[in-house]
Amino acid sequence: MTETSLPLARFTVLDLTRVRAGPTAVRQLADWGANVIKIEPPSAVDPSKGMGGARHSPDFQNIHRNKRGITLNLKKADGLAVFKRMAAKADVVVENDRPDVKERLGIDYEALKAINPGIVYASISGFGQDGPYSQRPGFDQIAQGMGGLMSITGLPGGGPVRVGVPIADLSGGLYAAIGILIALLEREATGEGRWVKTSLLQAQIAMLDFQAARWLIDKEVPPQAGNNHPTSIPTGVYRTTDGYVNIGAAGDAIWRRFCDLLGADELLADPDYADGEARSRNRDALNAKLDAYLSQRTSAEWVETLNEAGVPCGPIYAIDEMFDDPQVRHLDMAEPVEHPVLGPLNVVANAVHLDGVTNEMRMAAPERGQHTDDVLGEFGLSAEEIADLRDRDII
Repeated sequence: MTETSLPLARFTVLDLTRVRAGPTAVRQLADWGANVIKIEPPSAVDPSKGMGGARHSPDFQNIHRNKRGITLNLKKADGLAVFKRMAAKADVVVENDRPDVKERLGIDYEALKAINPGIVYASISGFGQDGPYSQRPGFDQIAQGMGGLMSITGLPGGGPVRVGVPIADLSGGLYAAIGILIALLEREATGEGRWVKTSLLQAQIAMLDFQAARWLIDKEVPPQAGNNHPTSIPTGVYRTTDGYVNIGAAGDAIWRRFCDLLGADELLADPDYADGEARSRNRDALNAKLDAYLSQRTSAEWVETLNEAGVPCGPIYAIDEMFDDPQVRHLDMAEPVEHPVLGPLNVVANAVHLDGVTNEMRMAAPERGQHTDDVLGEFGLSAEEIADLRDRDII
């Protein structure tokens, strides 16, 4: 499938983002064929590597694939004029600076809407576009803590624990991408764009899902539960002869099936484990008894045996083991791409597949300004204009 036939190929996206939340949002659009133009300051203006890590690092390469890159100095009047010339023809602008930055530069939603009423403008901030914390710098771990996640993560009594990925950044980016797509769909009916807004704090709270609902509806403050599922027992991590497995045996039907397979008639007969509420109340004692049964066989044996019996069970992989799993290989979760400097490398595939659409990686993350001349030419600038802008460190 060619790039122009991909589902989002008709949309042009101006990417002003950096670090992770914003680039994550834009990556969703880029992977499905949007004409994404990543805009960075010229190296003569900003020689640093910039926030978000070294350009040739795995992180940068993974998050900025399928984008073209240009340089443009938005702090100069002529650079701002070029950006507005591009925005007049673009479909989407995405930014994730602090809320006051776009107004200071003169590239806020109202300014761009005046020249392009159909523009969809997405802003991702740490805490929202207004309110008492709006000008605070946003950082994933801060949002994890303020958003309640760290209070329910980790072993009981062990103190707050951050999760192993920047979940507030990633979910903020995904929510922003959803908002952009909603606004683009609405624009097809109205012709008008929208300002799409989300924040790391909002995204983190939304991702709490049922844990947040426990408080809102039942006024229950969820505690840390470690590897145990907070409400479905027994679901958790259990020892085997050579490591650990995850087992989900909640629900009376699966619980009986699980005990039958273990030969654990005593557990079925014990009133302490007679139903879900009793098993939840006595979870620690139950887990100790299950460990005694499960520690008699290997992880691989339990994974095969339990799944054959219809009891959910899976291994607990290190990252290299995960990518070597036959189902993960079947799903093509490592996608190859060719980088002009680094050569062939793999990035993490998009988790969405559309039937009949072959969505392969088309471009590696761009070098700084790699596509400046081509992109500006597409927006109507002459070779002489481009050369003049470069001489004056505008690009």
